[in-house]
Amino acid sequence: MRKITVLKDGWHFVHGDISPETAPEYLNGGESVTLPHTWNSIDGQDGGNDYYRGTCWYIRELTPAETSGECLFIEFAGAAMTAEVYLNGAKLVRHEGGFSAFRAELTGKLGEKNILAVSVNNEDNTTVYPQKADFTFYGGLYREVRLISVPAEHFELLKDGTPGIKVTPEVDLAAHTAMVTVETWHNAGSVEITVNGETRTAERSATFFIRDVHLWDGMDDPYLYTASAKLPGGDEVSARFGCRRFEVDPQKGFFLNGRSYPLRGVSRHQDLKGKGNALLAEDHAADMEIIRELGATSLRLAHYQHAQEFYDLCDENGLIVWAEIPYITMHMPGGRENTLSQMRELITQCYNHPSIAVWGLSNEITAASAVDGDLLENHRLLNDLCHHMDSTRLTTMADVFMLETDSPILDIPDINSYNLYFGWYLGELEQNDEFFDEYHEAHPDRVIGLSEYGADANPAFHSSVPERGDYTEEYQALYHEHMLKMIEERPYLWATHVWNLFDFAADGRDEGGKHGENQKGLVTFDRSLRKDAFYLYKAAWNRKTPFVHLCGKRYVNRAEDTTEIKVYSNLNTVRLYVDGVQAGEETGRTVFRFRIPLTGEHLIRAEAFPSGSVQEFPGDADAREQAVSDSMCVRRVSEPDESYIFNKAAAAVTNWFDSADLDPDCFSVQDTLEVLRSNPRAGAVIDAMMAKSAASRGDVADSVKDNPALQKMLGRMTMISLLKQAGADEESILQLNRVLQGIHR
Repeated sequence: MRKITVLKDGWHFVHGDISPETAPEYLNGGESVTLPHTWNSIDGQDGGNDYYRGTCWYIRELTPAETSGECLFIEFAGAAMTAEVYLNGAKLVRHEGGFSAFRAELTGKLGEKNILAVSVNNEDNTTVYPQKADFTFYGGLYREVRLISVPAEHFELLKDGTPGIKVTPEVDLAAHTAMVTVETWHNAGSVEITVNGETRTAERSATFFIRDVHLWDGMDDPYLYTASAKLPGGDEVSARFGCRRFEVDPQKGFFLNGRSYPLRGVSRHQDLKGKGNALLAEDHAADMEIIRELGATSLRLAHYQHAQEFYDLCDENGLIVWAEIPYITMHMPGGRENTLSQMRELITQCYNHPSIAVWGLSNEITAASAVDGDLLENHRLLNDLCHHMDSTRLTTMADVFMLETDSPILDIPDINSYNLYFGWYLGELEQNDEFFDEYHEAHPDRVIGLSEYGADANPAFHSSVPERGDYTEEYQALYHEHMLKMIEERPYLWATHVWNLFDFAADGRDEGGKHGENQKGLVTFDRSLRKDAFYLYKAAWNRKTPFVHLCGKRYVNRAEDTTEIKVYSNLNTVRLYVDGVQAGEETGRTVFRFRIPLTGEHLIRAEAFPSGSVQEFPGDADAREQAVSDSMCVRRVSEPDESYIFNKAAAAVTNWFDSADLDPDCFSVQDTLEVLRSNPRAGAVIDAMMAKSAASRGDVADSVKDNPALQKMLGRMTMISLLKQAGADEESILQLNRVLQGIHR
């Protein structure tokens, strides 16, 4: 029989490199740790782009009870990024890639005393992805380590971390049937395979016919079957699977089981404030509860293979998943084999999950790399590998927003999506609409989606007149209101994914009032606070639980005679009360706006209820009869509360530059970047400042700064706009303007 032992305790951690020969000496030293563990849970989240990237060691003695059994294997569910495993000083295996499982055999290598020593390395290199990306590359044994004891006859355990069993369902929707093929890999002569109560004996594989098949039907009914396989010696494996059909149409978007099923969702990184990526099962479950509350139908699990526990949760909850490898930002000529091995492991280990709809080849890979022959060949090889290993799913890519829409790389995957940030990093919100309208008109037969979009928000910052780059919760909400409307008006988008569900660690970042965090999340890094934009999507997507949300709860002090009170709800009628007196009623969908006078401190209460005149709420019948409410306080103050302003210097000088008597014969910060760079003197000044600004956003910003398409887009923006978003201080803005005013056109 198979026995699995989780090696959670008893580990000794050495922060730094040692030799395999001296590793046993640290059994009486080093730091005692439990797994999962990362050494970057603090320094990888505090900013400065200075977190430790190097080699550390984990050492443990295996007990006789743990090493019993005929054949013994050790499994690492995740070791970031490159690991070497030693037993009693002898190297067992080297694994390159921090997100997939791998195993090594201990059979025949055990002694009277058995010391396991694992070196793990996350240093910068040119062969193992990821190397350039906007997130922290945590190091450590951050997922479980397990001992697997099996009989002499057993299922395959070594090749690409295989589960030993592969299940392929093919659904006939018209006949309500499914053909289920189960393949196994083992060293025995025969195997018993069971599906849906039927058992067959075979050498390697068997096919089963299911009548009146119970479909895995997304969030409505994520029904799971189980396939099991057993060898004569007693070793047994099983896999849950779902019978479903995925299709995409360039005009109508995504289809599940023959019906239109818009994929509207979010992206997720696998880290948490104070824990890094060393998550426990309860952390994954808590994240899934937030996703369920939001009502998303799809998840993009970026930018690497996630924990098997989380794919299981997606299967159980009916989420449709985009799974990908960390081939990201910058193509490395020496990294081709690593992209192929990480893809092989991803598909091998995740094939049976019914939630996975597409395999992602790469993310923004042309941001810092030219579309040349080597990059194209790497993508063709990946695409061919995916189709060879899995004929049932499509391939896709997340294309950086400055990638030309006629680039040859777009022809490689089956379908595509773009990462667009108009209205945040550059340009105006309307450019998102224009991009898709122009793309769809030019390529009506191509399937296109929106793989990333978002705006950073620090919940401490607020404004009644939010604008791009102010990091306010209000601008993030306005941004997403526009994007939600844009998406709903374009049903041909096969999938859309907000970047990101949660704030996450990017140690190279220093912006928006926080160090080491990307703040585009709808929820804070520690999961304690849902930003207003979260409730916008909940209002649009969650059609099961009635709710109403008052925006601006953290924006209490307001220096204005009248103020806007905004409400999000998935009900159709909202009534607003101020100090107990009704102040208005609005009927509509998702977003409701009211204006009220401010005279002092006021208690605001919003009440929402269904209105059949607009649409019937399809939730619980009893709930439909009950109103839901939310409350908050606002206060009239005489002067703006400066604690709500991120970039106080930019706010102070903006009006000055709008009205200043600038010399029109000289350059100024009101000129566009393109105009300034057209002059050698002005261009040299600007380039020096831009290089300094890019450094505050980490090594990714530095690596993409020379992208020609990006520079063309930035060229249309005024220098004052760029400076404000970069968080330049008042003196820097004024000094730059003085210098530019001294340069004649």
